[in-house]
Amino acid sequence: MPDVPLNELVELDRRHVWHPYGPMPGRQEPLVVASASGVRLRLADGSGELVDGMSSWWSAIHGYNHPVLNEAVRGQLGRMSHVMFGGLTHEPAVTLAKRLVDMSPDGLEHVFLTDSGSVSVEVAVKMCLQYWRSLGRPEKRRMLTWRGGYHGDTWQPMSVCDPEGGMHELWQGVLPRQVFADAPPATYEETYADHLRELIERHADELAAVIVEPVVQGAGGMRFHSPAYLRVLREACDAHDVLLVFDEIATGFGRTGALFAADHASVTPDVMCVGKALTGGYLTLAATLCTAGVADGISRGEVPVLAHGPTFMGNPLAAAVAGASIDLLLGQDWQGEVKRIEAGLREGLAEAEELPGVRDVRVLGAIGVVQLDHPVDMAAATRATVREGVWVRPFRDLIYTMPPFITGDEDVARIARAVCAAAREG
Repeated sequence: MPDVPLNELVELDRRHVWHPYGPMPGRQEPLVVASASGVRLRLADGSGELVDGMSSWWSAIHGYNHPVLNEAVRGQLGRMSHVMFGGLTHEPAVTLAKRLVDMSPDGLEHVFLTDSGSVSVEVAVKMCLQYWRSLGRPEKRRMLTWRGGYHGDTWQPMSVCDPEGGMHELWQGVLPRQVFADAPPATYEETYADHLRELIERHADELAAVIVEPVVQGAGGMRFHSPAYLRVLREACDAHDVLLVFDEIATGFGRTGALFAADHASVTPDVMCVGKALTGGYLTLAATLCTAGVADGISRGEVPVLAHGPTFMGNPLAAAVAGASIDLLLGQDWQGEVKRIEAGLREGLAEAEELPGVRDVRVLGAIGVVQLDHPVDMAAATRATVREGVWVRPFRDLIYTMPPFITGDEDVARIARAVCAAAREG
């Protein structure tokens, strides 16, 4: 139980704590978590535990309270919890950068550490804009993306989220005006590839970069598309002097069955963003990686530095646990585990295909999605999953799961049952 009486804690939360994508004061009573271990969240009201089907918004790939990650934090805490990164450096950040370069697609050589995924996208856009300014082409200042995407909630990332179907529609007319292609089809269609090529060619003189979520679009709609489109983008960007940015914040570190979604197409972007699972869900940290060409171009400009420097950039605690999380991931058969979860989700979610109100069921790697033909009744869906002993967080018309990679077969089956129950009742 928490130190504050539970009923008082809930009331204080309602009055003072502004939760993501929620009103203020709060209108829904959140579940209070007392502790977490493995894949289970223990509730403070004593009602039991919930299997976490969300990996805490896709970050806790190793589960909770992992001894290896705990020790990484404890060990670093005894040396230093933080030191400014301007003019100083330290082993956890340097070794983390080297790990990221070694495991990412060939050609990405430089790492800019940031506080969060959204900020890593801000940095990626700034890199691309400054690159062209440094080369004397400041008119190349727009971004191209496809509809259905989501890249974060800060300013530039909001501008490349879906401008109509996304959660940032409120800011139309205020955000920078970007170029939007149609949403990518699930399978390869040459007519759509031609659509991408034509848009890039038509806007090449004003485009700084193309930015997309490769293979899986996350919070914009949990849609999957053919990896072949990444090759189309790479070829078209090369042909028309446009940079290519992959936002791998949700897809990186094995979630789709490849270490990075770019690996499905054997494509290297000019800039790549990672976050979420980077620290195994322990601390906030993200990174923007780029090629030597991008870095050299910026360095040749009138302002030869990337003018960005978060206070907690390269935080030693976060860098240390990120390094430990990467070592933990690569030191095991992560591909086998993701394939096992994929098989369990395919089997368990097959039932949902026959349910009334279900439009589509799709699974890729450790991602399972049930799409309804109507908006989810959040309260009813949450009650249904909690009754099954599972925590998931539906949105819009989607009930989906991204479980930790350590989730056992019985718990994968339980998660699938809970998603189906939510589809029936939500």
